[in-house]
Amino acid sequence: MTHSEAVQEISARVTDFYRRQQPFRIYHGATNSTRPSNHSASTTVSTADLTHILQINADSCTALVEPNVPMDALVHASRTLGLVPLVVMEFPGITVGGGFSGTSGESSSFREGFFDHTVNWIEMVLADGQVVKAFNDRVELKEDIEDKRSDLFWGAASSFGTLGVVTLLEVRLKKAEPLIELKYYVSSNMNDALCDFQAARADPKTEYLDGIVYSKNKIVVCAGRQVSESPNLTVHRFTRRQDDWFYLHVERITKSLTKQAGSHTPDAVDYIPLTDYLFRYDRGGFWVARYAFRYFCVPFIPLTRWLLNRFMYTRVMYHALHVSGLARQYVIQDVGVPVSTASEFLGWLDHPENFGQYPLWLCPLPPGSAGGLEGQTMNHSKADDSNPERTTLMNFGIWGPSTTTGQAEFVAQNRQLEQKVHSLGGKKWLYAHTYYTEAEFWKIYNKQDYDTLRSKYHAQHLPTLYDKVRVRESDLPGAHRGMFESGWKGMVKRALWDVWPFSGLYGVYKAWRGGDYLLQKEIPKKKAD
Repeated sequence: MTHSEAVQEISARVTDFYRRQQPFRIYHGATNSTRPSNHSASTTVSTADLTHILQINADSCTALVEPNVPMDALVHASRTLGLVPLVVMEFPGITVGGGFSGTSGESSSFREGFFDHTVNWIEMVLADGQVVKAFNDRVELKEDIEDKRSDLFWGAASSFGTLGVVTLLEVRLKKAEPLIELKYYVSSNMNDALCDFQAARADPKTEYLDGIVYSKNKIVVCAGRQVSESPNLTVHRFTRRQDDWFYLHVERITKSLTKQAGSHTPDAVDYIPLTDYLFRYDRGGFWVARYAFRYFCVPFIPLTRWLLNRFMYTRVMYHALHVSGLARQYVIQDVGVPVSTASEFLGWLDHPENFGQYPLWLCPLPPGSAGGLEGQTMNHSKADDSNPERTTLMNFGIWGPSTTTGQAEFVAQNRQLEQKVHSLGGKKWLYAHTYYTEAEFWKIYNKQDYDTLRSKYHAQHLPTLYDKVRVRESDLPGAHRGMFESGWKGMVKRALWDVWPFSGLYGVYKAWRGGDYLLQKEIPKKKAD
């Protein structure tokens, strides 16, 4: 089936939903969000087969890509022509469409902004079935477009599929070298680490920049650039069974290093193949997979990581987390706070009642990193746009099992985190878990502009952004509330689901088998006699 034919099928299905004013959701076949997202075939529009790279143009450094192309496929295809995307999400299974509509900021985002900033235009099936293009007005276009629909472009970039269905994207690329030279700067406090971030950002050679917080008193800033060859040094890899997990490797080589305050000389340097660098956090899901060892009471040692390597890649981990329901017990938050408040925020997170776990991920983001709805959520009572220290954000990746014991305490812990971020003039990204009440949510996010977009582009019958991202009671930890199949299998699951380690083992088993894990099987209704 050609791309045009596939889009026409989607358009016809969307038109039918619109005619009946029936809400629908988009089925992608997989997800890199930890929100429970089971859908039924009768209420979804599938883009699962839109997995093709239609064209890579080496002259214009662009790729024409369907939304369900995963990042590893796009990186592989572009590298054959000596190119690489400007922003590469660090899990290889994240798709181009997911990166566009799901707010993806990665280690090159301090230069390029979120992934959506690197997209020139999108093709989209509106909620009434019309097929249109929408253009990034921050990019100079060769042709003169009368109606760029830039409001739709930026609205779609942060609406998580609640304005329509993205079916094609033109993504910008850049020249690629084979290696990354990665320099590590070790600091004993956040203020010194922020100085290292600032120095690396000021160096025009720096192309990639992030950090790992191992403790309140141990922070490593990682600054990288592409190079053609290493100066006769060992090249480190991170994607094979025998390789270290990246965060463990960095912890080991910086273990005994301490730096003089004010020094911007790197404490260690690595040379890493480009693809291994881009997906360095895939094995272990940054470090979240280590909690699975704790859950199953398995020693966290090189031998067990080697033996269980198949289950340590993020594609498999997400499958297991969704099927087992264990994601309900985790704090999964990505938030950005002004760099001037980063030290205060780290001190707050350090307390066990707030989070109290390490590592944490750091990723600096420039002003205006988020487009559309999320780009208008700064708390201006705290933020001063004239001060770069207030508008430049430091992203914190906060991922780990909750330290609370009850459902109410779990919700309170997450809500306190959201409130703290808001009080500091920051924002949170909506791909993860959202605990705001609806009133709170729309005080923060721009409901007026969002509703205007929904009306203009005929999407009022679709679920709202809040409907899409909010945590429901059935998503919370506690007795499992999911639906089980009938018969003896369902009876066994209902009896054993909340008995350790049944759900975890079931998730591992289903991930090992593979197959669909998002689409619910529909039970045919019995005909009346």
